[in-house]
Amino acid sequence: MNFLKKHKKKLIIGAILIIVLAAAAPTIIAAIGKLYTAQETVIRTDWTTDIGEIVDQDEELQIEYAQAVLGDSVRALQLVPMDIEEEGFTYYDTEVQGRLEQALENLKGGDMSWTATTPLIVLNPYGTGSNGLYLYFETDHKTQVTYTIHVEDGDIPDYTALAQEADGEEFTNVHEFQIIGLVPGETNQVTMEVKGSWGNVRQSVSFTVEMPETQSGYATRLETTDGDSGEALSDGLYAMMRVNGYLGYGFFFDNDGILRYEMALEGFGMDRILNWNQDLITCVSASKLARINGLGQVEQVYDLGNYELHHDIGFGQDGELLVLAEDTEGETVEDLVLSIDMESGEVTELIDFTEILPDYFAITRPIKATDDMFWQAGEWDWIHLNSLQYMGEDDSLIVSSRETSTIIKVKNIHGEIELDWMAGDDGFWADTPYAEYCLEMDGDFVPQYGQHCVEYLRDGDEDGVYYLAVYNNNYWSVSSRDDYEPDLADSVGTKLYGTGDETSQVYVYRIDENARTFSLESSFDVPYSSIVSNGSQYGEEEHWVVNSGVSKVFGEYDSEGNLIREYAYGCDMQNYRTFKYDMEGIWFAGAVD
Repeated sequence: MNFLKKHKKKLIIGAILIIVLAAAAPTIIAAIGKLYTAQETVIRTDWTTDIGEIVDQDEELQIEYAQAVLGDSVRALQLVPMDIEEEGFTYYDTEVQGRLEQALENLKGGDMSWTATTPLIVLNPYGTGSNGLYLYFETDHKTQVTYTIHVEDGDIPDYTALAQEADGEEFTNVHEFQIIGLVPGETNQVTMEVKGSWGNVRQSVSFTVEMPETQSGYATRLETTDGDSGEALSDGLYAMMRVNGYLGYGFFFDNDGILRYEMALEGFGMDRILNWNQDLITCVSASKLARINGLGQVEQVYDLGNYELHHDIGFGQDGELLVLAEDTEGETVEDLVLSIDMESGEVTELIDFTEILPDYFAITRPIKATDDMFWQAGEWDWIHLNSLQYMGEDDSLIVSSRETSTIIKVKNIHGEIELDWMAGDDGFWADTPYAEYCLEMDGDFVPQYGQHCVEYLRDGDEDGVYYLAVYNNNYWSVSSRDDYEPDLADSVGTKLYGTGDETSQVYVYRIDENARTFSLESSFDVPYSSIVSNGSQYGEEEHWVVNSGVSKVFGEYDSEGNLIREYAYGCDMQNYRTFKYDMEGIWFAGAVD
């Protein structure tokens, strides 16, 4: 009898625990989600790396000169700020960068005669690229430098590049550039060919570099799978941006899936790279952008103050950056567009979409722990802007809203701003005051859902007609509205990780502002990704570079959408985007003949 009472008591306690855990589950899940997303705002506090013996120091500049640990074949230095371990130190500080630049100038102008056979070599001089190798030397004649990197591991193909000189000259007597392509954790043999203007090789110099492992711990090789297309891959490097689990780094892989550059950021991820006057501009933390030259030197930092970056940056009017962001002190998230003056760094709040769509905003609510986007529980992510595209002709901006599965155009953004049109499932807007702004679907196709990375592709055959590239995630979810249930086609996914049958697509839309219509010009299927991702056209071949973040793959496709090669990568949940860049004018002076 006592046994039955005790057993019954245990059952009751167990049932109560199950009920309590079930009730608490959404809160626990949301808390775990918050811990996961919090990594996006973490700021790097440790910039130290392994160095060799300290050989000299400059008290005035507060810089130590250390021997770089790169093997016995090459004598190279590292520049170490003496305040590197102090709280608040960052390489993304123009004062720190100025000291490093002066330290380099002192080395260049010293008693040594720097030649092609005895160049000044400095590993990662500005702290922004862990495997970048700076070289400086002079030649009697105006020449250019081509280098080839050979790795003793036979599975890694040789990598050849034409060095981009810091002075921008094609042929010069003073050579100052960064070698890009050294593979971390490998023994790299570098062969430099110093060529005259007629193509004759005046000097050939070789040395060996034993590169340290990556700072991030990320893999230096990706698994590759060739597709059915017979076209060759385009030249360039794939830039993986915001790899979860490895935030605070950017990774550049070649066509063989070999890591050729590891960019060290302050936090967050790159989102996109803009090329401006032979400098690159990108995100370097959740609240900073930076302009970085081809040597890795930070020329300018754009500090957003109380704003945080989210998802995209782009050029606006001359001398202007446009940035998707949120106000950390506001009640809503991911619904602002900022304007940054590229010369002064002044940050202005340009567009608040709660003022563009006030009647729709009024029927939304903060996300709950039981919603699809549970990791954002408590956040009022009512529109979730994830890409922007400036159109200069009518001073307009096209943005992608994931939460509403709608592409939105606003015009006259530097004046009296107006809502122009919206493209997507018009049923979503049927019972709102914005139904009249919806473009009519021209043709029989399924509109995009949860789309990302909407980009201008090309003009049409008349004014007011143009084409947009869209990564159609093909995933329906809304976490900030309770009064709408869509009539979805069977092909549209509704599961975050899918059931195995879904696909995403790259869409090309034809926008006809005259007829107020949009139509599907072309599309092709890609691996399913419910969130994140991009499909962007690249190069003269008009190939497509497509990242399907949740599937953890990116690939290059030919102009018809046939896969050339796919690359599988590791990360916690997803990699946000992968673009391809030729980096000409920044790291490379052009294609190698």
